[in-house]
Amino acid sequence: MDTDFQIVGIRNTEDQTVGRHRKWYQGKPLISALLLAVILSGCLCCHLIMTKDPGYMDLAHYNEAPGGEFLFGTDTMGRDIFSMIWYGGRISLLIGVLATLISTVLAIVFGSVSGCAPEWVDSLLMRFTEIFLSIPNLLLVILLQAVLGKASIFSISFIIGITSWPSIAKVVRTEVKQIRNSGYVIAARCMGGSFRHVLWKHLTPNFASSIMFMVVMNIRSAIIAESTLNFMGIGLPLEQISWGSMLSNADKALMTKSWWIILIPGLFSDSHAHVHDKSWKLFEKGCQPEGKLSVTVSVHT
Repeated sequence: MDTDFQIVGIRNTEDQTVGRHRKWYQGKPLISALLLAVILSGCLCCHLIMTKDPGYMDLAHYNEAPGGEFLFGTDTMGRDIFSMIWYGGRISLLIGVLATLISTVLAIVFGSVSGCAPEWVDSLLMRFTEIFLSIPNLLLVILLQAVLGKASIFSISFIIGITSWPSIAKVVRTEVKQIRNSGYVIAARCMGGSFRHVLWKHLTPNFASSIMFMVVMNIRSAIIAESTLNFMGIGLPLEQISWGSMLSNADKALMTKSWWIILIPGLFSDSHAHVHDKSWKLFEKGCQPEGKLSVTVSVHT
């Protein structure tokens, strides 16, 4: 019997004393979730908390700093910023949700077709996606908005939606290629199931969790894109109040040193970005493995 090599075996790390159980709120983004819940609740129930008519122009109190009567101050046209924040948030959230729905449907269909198609078709579709990703998204949005003409809620949602699908489509394509040869997918095809049936009944439920975070982040990106368009003067008209249209007065606010006209709408339109980023970082930290397992091999010479 050869005794040059001898496997000692598996040696576990030292046992650690188990302390008290962690409380349910430890390691969870409670502050971020609370902030997000306050913003969403305030926007959806804005009629209960608005102190003024958001569209009323009180020219006697234009550019007034935050105070007792006007909690967040007034803009250059005398409109109450506190009421505009909550009222305009509904439009910004609507644009974010509509744009995300459009981009998600496009990504699922495109990615699934690419994942199930023959190799040459898959390669062709992926090259198209990579070319699409190489073009700056903002330039595409500006070009398409100029082609469509006057901006509206649905036109901006449509443009942002059809330009923000490629990243999700690449993830969908990868997931579909992994599960397309599964037993339940093959059985559904053998029983005469159409591509639409296989896609929505078998493929989508299995890769939905992989793209959920990207879908949620697309809402944030769509709201920021709408704010950017309004800041550049090619977004919603001033009479349609949104977080982005409020930022379109930023140039006038800078000349009058009215910092609250820029700061407050900017904080609201960008705060959800930090909420989602913080939540994702904590989620990734919670997924890290805590223990180790070492394998020791002894060699005798």
